[in-house]
Amino acid sequence: MSEQKKVAVVAIGGNSLIKSKQHQTVQNQYEAAHETAIHLVDMIEAGWDIAIGHGNGPQVGFILRRSEIAHKVEGMHELPLDVCGADSQGAIGYSLQQNIQNELKKRGIDKPVTTVITQVRVDSNDPAFQTPAKPIGTFMEGEEAERRKEELGWNVVEDAGRGWRRVVPSPLPVEIMELEAIKTLIDSGTITITVGGGGIPVIETDQGVKGTAAVIDKDFASAFLANKIKADMLLISTAVEKVALNFGKPNQIDLDQLTVAEAKKYLEEGTHFAKGSMEPKIKAIVGFLEQGGKEALITSPENIGRALKGETGTRIVP
Repeated sequence: MSEQKKVAVVAIGGNSLIKSKQHQTVQNQYEAAHETAIHLVDMIEAGWDIAIGHGNGPQVGFILRRSEIAHKVEGMHELPLDVCGADSQGAIGYSLQQNIQNELKKRGIDKPVTTVITQVRVDSNDPAFQTPAKPIGTFMEGEEAERRKEELGWNVVEDAGRGWRRVVPSPLPVEIMELEAIKTLIDSGTITITVGGGGIPVIETDQGVKGTAAVIDKDFASAFLANKIKADMLLISTAVEKVALNFGKPNQIDLDQLTVAEAKKYLEEGTHFAKGSMEPKIKAIVGFLEQGGKEALITSPENIGRALKGETGTRIVP
């Protein structure tokens, strides 16, 4: 184990929990979390203390779907989006923390693991609230979409001829409500699972904070957390081993290292990083490094150990 304590924030993507459309059950997700836990514990064994952020898009989709079916069939109340986010944080946190605990025990490492149900404050004046664009939940017929718009005030859009979907804002994080508790846990050496799904979005009101129907990008929330706890590294674990230019084309170029200036140049060119996948990751990392972060790394879960040794992955530096 290394002498000096190094702290990393590790953001794990949906692929760390759901490998494919054929592997979506709770048991499948638990097994995928077990695989991810092995790679995370490799990192812990190499001397890192870690805070873990995770995606929750598919899981929130499942919770919403169950809620809709229960409402239609049994007249049960439907669940608000912020509550679905909290539910998913608890369930995913449970799966990850149990797998990490078991893996630590197997290796004889004595370290506590916990999940913090995390609220993240967003600004109610964030421009994202004027242009909701993040699709959530299931596809609907036009008639049902119109009814929900009227009755529930939903924003709905027609999605490429596949039906109508609800869209919600994706504002930027401005405050992590449980930050002091998270800092205390990490300082004590506790492996902390937090800002799940980007955190439960809350806004400030005259009565205090309250949940709002929005989705915070988990990479932005993890980068925000990394700055707030002055982490030594932000590691974004995703489906690819390295960041690439011209991804999926015959002239694809894998990148070993990127500076902030290069990353910004490629972002401006607008053709290299896919909007819904790599682009937010690169933007989140640029923000982290510009706010004083030391370094960031992007790689796939199974390559975390090798990437930390500098053998693979894409390292992004100021």
